[in-house]
Amino acid sequence: MTDSGGPVPLPVVPVLELGGSHVTAAAVDLDRARIAEGTRHRLPLTSAIEPEDFLAALAEAANGVLSTTALGARAVGGTWGIAVPGPFDYVRGIARYQGVGKFASMDGLALGRLLTTRLNRRPDRLRFLNDASAFALGAWHTARASRRLVAVTLGTGVGSAFLDRGTIVEDDPRVPPEGRVDLLTVDGRPLEDTVSTRAMTAQYTNRTGRPVDGLRELTALAADDVIARDVITSALRALGGALAPWLTAFEADTVAFGGSITAAWPLIGPPLTVGLTQHNPRLQRLALSVHDDGEDKALLGAAMFAARGA
Repeated sequence: MTDSGGPVPLPVVPVLELGGSHVTAAAVDLDRARIAEGTRHRLPLTSAIEPEDFLAALAEAANGVLSTTALGARAVGGTWGIAVPGPFDYVRGIARYQGVGKFASMDGLALGRLLTTRLNRRPDRLRFLNDASAFALGAWHTARASRRLVAVTLGTGVGSAFLDRGTIVEDDPRVPPEGRVDLLTVDGRPLEDTVSTRAMTAQYTNRTGRPVDGLRELTALAADDVIARDVITSALRALGGALAPWLTAFEADTVAFGGSITAAWPLIGPPLTVGLTQHNPRLQRLALSVHDDGEDKALLGAAMFAARGA
């Protein structure tokens, strides 16, 4: 669409991205597909945080964006995009964190309604989406040559999203239930019993008797520790094997990886690729992309999602 002055600028969209240890708020300049300078506000969260403190942190980050003067004449729009991990009722904006070991006290929290009342400027609408879907949309935006992109995030757990020409696919026989890789199994057990921070650190401790503080430490140990390396490579090979049938069925041409573990891609990439190609050698033709700017991609994707439904 154009006017007499040329192309109409795309909006600047306010967004929130909720991770296991943080909340980030920003304004995304969709015209330039980047975070508007000076608008990023990031605050820490803990998995045991109580609802009132949780809401206060989200509101503080969001209101920081609303109060920024860096946007000049291009005011922030009235629809927010909010990327949050599941399980979550994305349509109604209600947390469903029962029995998942994170944000347990938030189960049943009407996040959409309660956050709205805490914002300094009342929004027209809050649009929630899964954090992996937000990452996928952001990754797809920077890889437009991709027809069918699958995104996988590796960190505390395994997140995923399947995109067909930029549209999120969840209810389709070509993808796992709800498009969720974490619902798959390995040897009859939930995938995240094999591939997750919890599973891999526990496996290392069981084999060595030594506790390890998260994946960052485990991947650092793997440079010299044969057991640490075996734990990681076995888990990633299993992930590749679990993904392969679905990538084949979906006819994916690109797989985008994000999450904290991607910092160790030289370690995790080879066994993951082995797991993929053992199932189907044709998957060697897949384009694998690694994004260490996963937060930026998720913020961009949340803004795209909000703008589509505004």
